[in-house]
Amino acid sequence: MKLTNSQILALKRKRGELNISVLEMSKQTGVSRWTLDKIFKGEKTNVYKSTFDKLNSWLISQLDVLKEQ
Repeated sequence: MKLTNSQILALKRKRGELNISVLEMSKQTGVSRWTLDKIFKGEKTNVYKSTFDKLNSWLISQLDVLKEQ
């Protein structure tokens, strides 16, 4: 599956807002830090469906946290 530029930007923004490292984001999402690094550098936009789902689920869960606050 292909990550859009908007999805990548949303991931970068949320990581910045939370002030977390790629390693911490990897732990939270279940996606390899190497894969995340390649996504953030723009070297990889085609990912497995499982990776796509994990990243989208993480973004959605972060929105849910905001709603609870």
